[in-house]
Amino acid sequence: MARPTAKLHWRRGTAGFGKGHYPRAHVWHFDGGATVHASASPDIVPAPWSDASAVDPEEAFVAALASCHMLWFLSLASAKGFVVDSYEDEAVATMREIAPGKPMVAEVVLRPCATFDSAHAATREQLDALHHEAHERCFLANSVRTKIRVEVR
Repeated sequence: MARPTAKLHWRRGTAGFGKGHYPRAHVWHFDGGATVHASASPDIVPAPWSDASAVDPEEAFVAALASCHMLWFLSLASAKGFVVDSYEDEAVATMREIAPGKPMVAEVVLRPCATFDSAHAATREQLDALHHEAHERCFLANSVRTKIRVEVR
């Protein structure tokens, strides 16, 4: 089995540290050389202690779920002889408190839209089956207790 890794780097810099007055911006480093600027969400930690231009963990979670689903969808479609020309998703998460001061990502809705080569397109029934199987096979969907819905566009 694969052993995914990620490294992160954070440094306080010249800011203080008391009473939440420290920067939340940090960097994620991945084994292929990619780096992603990350931060707490400005919806949770106000500026200047967060960086709105960075990816926050909740956004990364939603993107990872959508990406996992897409990669399985493309793999399954290819194996069945369909030709996908493009794929887009507008995934969105809903947060809620499960106890006072204990929020969670309660639901992620994936809204995938696949465009096929007209000579090798899936029917609506086949499309729904591909998305169902992709969801069943997604490593991340199988790893979380967040409800994940797929609303095919």
